[in-house]
Amino acid sequence: MVNRTDTSDELRGRVAMVTGGNSGMGKEISLGLASMGATLVMVSRDPGRGEAARADVQQRTGNPHVELLIADLSSQQSIRRLVHEFEAHHDRLHVLVNNAGASLPSRVETVDGLETVFATNHLGPFLLTNLLLPVLTRSAPARVVTVSSGAQAMAKLDFDDLQGVRSFNEIRVYNQSKLANIVFTYELARRIAGSGVTANAVEPGFVKTNLKVPFPYSIFSFMRGKAVDGAKPSVFLASSPEVEGVSGKFFNNKGAPMQSTKSSYDESIARRLWAVSAELTHLGATTSAQSSSGWPVLPKAMRSRTTWARPSSRARWTASSPNRSRMASIAVSRRSLRGRVSPEKRPS
Repeated sequence: MVNRTDTSDELRGRVAMVTGGNSGMGKEISLGLASMGATLVMVSRDPGRGEAARADVQQRTGNPHVELLIADLSSQQSIRRLVHEFEAHHDRLHVLVNNAGASLPSRVETVDGLETVFATNHLGPFLLTNLLLPVLTRSAPARVVTVSSGAQAMAKLDFDDLQGVRSFNEIRVYNQSKLANIVFTYELARRIAGSGVTANAVEPGFVKTNLKVPFPYSIFSFMRGKAVDGAKPSVFLASSPEVEGVSGKFFNNKGAPMQSTKSSYDESIARRLWAVSAELTHLGATTSAQSSSGWPVLPKAMRSRTTWARPSSRARWTASSPNRSRMASIAVSRRSLRGRVSPEKRPS
């Protein structure tokens, strides 16, 4: 297991991105990777807190190559902008840690008209990873690490109500999103097999984060571990030679492979979730690359056709006027998808 205080140069010359990097486990993961010499890109939703965290990571590790990008992982527009900004400054990416997450007591919709927990915890990593796959592949060997939870064991994917329109329960919705992380990871690993990019999911344990623990689990909050301990398995998967080439696995908080819930191994469920996710994120389904199951891989970034006008503030972006009608039609289309699942698209 890699300790974040390790000052080895194991990742020197390698580029790593960590979402939700300004606090909790995300910041501890950032400290761990930066301490090993990585060129680190921290992703934060809040510019002020993000910059404070970036400066702290740089000062504590002595690593001058710590950067900050601003993005809201619940917004697909923001994710596409993040990828555009990253690729404007980097032509390589060796590690992507999907750490950002959310839990809410009631149903709230994002700017895209999607339920926020599902959008942030699953669709955000799904879209970001797919858009970054080309640069990850060019940088191979590369790794994708997605932070899930032991809560996946209590979940099932309800394709009739993925976004909690008919019934919303904070615990059920959160657990479902964590199961989706694992199902996505397994399917991603199958699709990118042989590319030199690996994909694994991790259970950090019951640790202190910024996420509020709902009742009745809040009763056991005193048992929550430290964020630095929850970060260790992600740092391990992102850096250790011990897992070089290992893909499509779920690791516990000790860095050992573990079994996920039975339904997560059902490939038909995985393909269905992938198809729904691709539709909700407007990713193209046609490509020349094929996975072993016959399903398409996404070998190049499906860039947004929206043009962006960048004002003086780095943290604020607006769609230029010719695209406003298109953005409105997208929002209407996504709202029409809430509470139902499109027919599964099978390759010809």
